[in-house]
Amino acid sequence: MNKNKKDKIIAIIPARGGSKRIKNKNLVNFFGKPIINYSLELAINSKIFDKIFVSTDSKKIIQTVKKKKIDISFLRSKKNSSDNATIKDVLLEVLNKLKKIIKTLSIVAVFILHLFF
Repeated sequence: MNKNKKDKIIAIIPARGGSKRIKNKNLVNFFGKPIINYSLELAINSKIFDKIFVSTDSKKIIQTVKKKKIDISFLRSKKNSSDNATIKDVLLEVLNKLKKIIKTLSIVAVFILHLFF
């Protein structure tokens, strides 16, 4: 956990519901658990984050994330859920929303896991 209480260290895990190649790829069972769980568990077990955020547009992903006791404070916009959305746009959307929630946000970490997909 962050020792400097002024700064908030966060993880942002992008997890879009739609995928052209593999339907619901973040929820595909990979060695006994959904693929997204690998990113979630890595972020949780690192113990360096004050808060973990998942950027998603999928109700199924939300259900999976909530099982790990990770809060989904907001859904990803339709604009940033499209095939044309860039990771930059997704992260900027999350950061702009977080500025309203976390007043002293100054450090950001991003976890993206794409095993073989």
